[in-house]
Amino acid sequence: MTAEKILGNPKYQAICYGGYRTQTRDDEPTIAELKDDMRILAAMNIKIIRTYNVHHAEVANLLKAITELKKENANFEMYVMLGAWIDCKNAWTTLPPNHHEESERNAIEINEAVRLAQEYPAIVKIIAVGNEAMVKWAASYYVQPGVILKWVNYLQNVKKQGKLPKDLWITSSDNFASWGGGDAEYHVEDLNRLIKAVDYISLHTYPMHDTHYNPKFWGTMTNEEHLSDKEKIDASMMRARDYAISQYKRVVNYMKSIGINKPVHIGETGWASLDNDLYGDRGSRATDEYKSGVFYKLMRDWTNKEGISCFYFEAFDENWKDSANPVGSENHFGLINLQSEAKFALWNDVDKGTFEGLTRNGKPISKTYKGNEKALWLDVKTPSELVTH
Repeated sequence: MTAEKILGNPKYQAICYGGYRTQTRDDEPTIAELKDDMRILAAMNIKIIRTYNVHHAEVANLLKAITELKKENANFEMYVMLGAWIDCKNAWTTLPPNHHEESERNAIEINEAVRLAQEYPAIVKIIAVGNEAMVKWAASYYVQPGVILKWVNYLQNVKKQGKLPKDLWITSSDNFASWGGGDAEYHVEDLNRLIKAVDYISLHTYPMHDTHYNPKFWGTMTNEEHLSDKEKIDASMMRARDYAISQYKRVVNYMKSIGINKPVHIGETGWASLDNDLYGDRGSRATDEYKSGVFYKLMRDWTNKEGISCFYFEAFDENWKDSANPVGSENHFGLINLQSEAKFALWNDVDKGTFEGLTRNGKPISKTYKGNEKALWLDVKTPSELVTH
């Protein structure tokens, strides 16, 4: 299988993956734990996963885990979109970030990504240069498009030299705005060159975040006031899906406006099930298991129908992301929580026996709320603002 055959193929579902189980990435998941996770994802028909960086042991161990599973079962299939983290000079330090120079670590990250792709050519099918590394709101680390372009060109040249598989695809995974779907400030010549240089565009779209930052689609329309709470929420979630589609189309339109036509896939989208701040009960009231489950289904249905890969964010909850705030949204994007419970999005899979015989952290996969939908609905809030347009 090649990236060209995998991406856009509904038989090869995609997801974003991190296997950390504690509040720190110093606690690396073991190979046995990684194998458990891969068995669970394979049971869900996930066949390609996206990772984010190579400077932790997790990704190298993940590739070993997949290799072992393939040896144990010749029919086991799992491929990897390997992320190489890119950031600017002084990122994550006490010094002010310099967005016009790059971190010295970038070269180390790229070289390790090359090494892993060379070692595991049957598994690594894509290398993504950077994660939300160009979008301006990534204020602590973003770089200019020229930095991403430099490393994409470098990898394409390594490929031409025969040092990487010729069918390995190279991209960058970034916010839709960074790919030309946003303001004119992003429409620079280096971006146009980058779009020409990548094998496909991997864009991110997050309607959930825009229930706070740009809530034009969120809330109850004036002609919906007579609906039940569930109907109001379902209508809002349909508009959230349509909002994601519009961002996708804006990137496609920009790409075509500069005379290019190549595949465009979704590198990241998701909907958290809990938050105590901007998206929770005191904010836009967007986060709960019902809404996150509806968004998951709507996005899978749309992308499968259109032949678009959707690397849904994410497979499992990870609580290192906002370790100081256990109920912050960043810790609750997973489809399965840290108690080995499938959230509402996957309740049907539990019913169908998808996870039978599989465990995570020694526990079988059960349902959140013990499968009681009435109990779940006690935590579901209807967006209160009226949308008048």
